[in-house]
Amino acid sequence: MTLADGAGLVGVAIILIAYAGAALGRLKPTSAIAHGLNFVGAALILVSLAHDFNLSAVVMESAWALVAVIGLLRIALKQ
Repeated sequence: MTLADGAGLVGVAIILIAYAGAALGRLKPTSAIAHGLNFVGAALILVSLAHDFNLSAVVMESAWALVAVIGLLRIALKQ
């Protein structure tokens, strides 16, 4: 397993933790923590995809990261 593969797997785990936390009611989906976890997870998956490129996965993870950034910006601008 390469370092890029490891980064991708950690990214997937982070996104799954955020999703499970939201689905089980332990994490507010609109919180900064949820958005932050989703951004970090997507970014790590993108690192993996830079090593082993897949266009559809890059588009998906880029959109995932963008939505997370927008959520974080909305929270920051409310304060």
